[in-house]
Amino acid sequence: MLQTYRDVLARPGAFAFSATGIVARLPMSMVGIGIVLMVSALYGSYGLAGRVSAAVVIAQAIGGPQLARLVDRHGQARVMRPAILVSATSIVALVVAASMRAPSAWLYVTAVLAGATIGSFGSLVRARWNHLLGDDPRRVHTAYSLESALDELVFVVGPVAATALATSVSPVAGLVVPVVAMVVGGLAFLSLRGTEPPTAPAHEPRVRGSVLQRPGVVVIVLVFVAIGSIFGATDVATVAFAEESGRKSLAGVILAVFALGSLISGLLYGARHWVSPLYRRFAIGVVALAVGVCAFFLAESLWVLAAVMFVTGFAIAPSIINGNALVAALVPPGRLTEGLTWVGTGLSIGVSVGSSVAGSRIDAGGSHAGFLVVVVSGAAALVATLVALPSLRRHAAATRQRDADPEGAAHARQTAAAESEPASATAGATIAACDLAAEHREDAEDREDAEHDLDAGGGRPPGAPA
Repeated sequence: MLQTYRDVLARPGAFAFSATGIVARLPMSMVGIGIVLMVSALYGSYGLAGRVSAAVVIAQAIGGPQLARLVDRHGQARVMRPAILVSATSIVALVVAASMRAPSAWLYVTAVLAGATIGSFGSLVRARWNHLLGDDPRRVHTAYSLESALDELVFVVGPVAATALATSVSPVAGLVVPVVAMVVGGLAFLSLRGTEPPTAPAHEPRVRGSVLQRPGVVVIVLVFVAIGSIFGATDVATVAFAEESGRKSLAGVILAVFALGSLISGLLYGARHWVSPLYRRFAIGVVALAVGVCAFFLAESLWVLAAVMFVTGFAIAPSIINGNALVAALVPPGRLTEGLTWVGTGLSIGVSVGSSVAGSRIDAGGSHAGFLVVVVSGAAALVATLVALPSLRRHAAATRQRDADPEGAAHARQTAAAESEPASATAGATIAACDLAAEHREDAEDREDAEHDLDAGGGRPPGAPA
């Protein structure tokens, strides 16, 4: 397994941009919990803390795609250098405002500015992988699986560092490290011009309409909203539960354990080539995640909560990877950037809603009221997945029929070419997901046909393996 990852890191410049990208991504795991810890300590309100943290996430969900379009046009370094400086300055202003116990309006203003300009270094890193390995879909899949694992590593280290600093040094100290990481790691990453993807043409065709009109896409986005709500509510509820247990400093460790489970599953999942239907693996992952988070509410100690979170974390990375791949299979090739943007936006909106609602419920009823929000979010994800399954199954059947008809497949390729537009420089993850989805369709064709025959004869036999 390790040799597979070593092969892609041996490419010229790969290790350098991947390593600096890790540092540049630290803010994504530290800013949210850092704000919750700082505001709850200085203002005495988890509700306000959750709302300010949500403001950052919503602003990032809105501003991120706009920054991505600018990156497509003008390049990563030209756009993100000034964006980093604005975001870092805004976080510093947020810290100053909170330290002075300024009116909450100042917290919201600085939080929005920070979120709108923070960008997504994960997308920038994946875009470089696509530029470097674009001619080899299997290695692109390996590289993106590596980056997904590194994302989780960031979520293992970040919350622990933010919590330790905020509880043992100063309530505002948890936001110092992400500012330094953003500036130092981000500028170091952007200085590596040799691996920077080329910019898109100044004038390119645009396709009207939204990918949300495609069957199945809306419901998948709703699933990601619910998954994001699980994450947002879990962050706030875990901090409150740790404080009630007299061990607030362990909140970051508990959240890191949650991310560690996802990190391990992401590495294992990315090293294997899967042949079972994509929609089925997506559904299994979401069901496992929804069932697992219900146990958070029942935990009576931090160690029990940590154990449950570790096991449940194994469902996170595969669910997110499969969800992206499904959207890539559902939308036309030329609309992949838009599809992934909606997935990311849904996740971000969910995080903001979950943290805000959980914060308000915690103020009224304690940490278990926050975990109840997690349970409701898991149930919503489960329902949305069940609603999506018929559409996803029909799409899989239509794909098998189209691929079995050479003329239909050729027509589909011609239609896709007519609709397509140049891929975004920040769409690396989506392109890899699309390649992976294509591989799934090719490798699973015989197995899908057999399953189709079984379904036509009365469904799968009981106990048949997924």
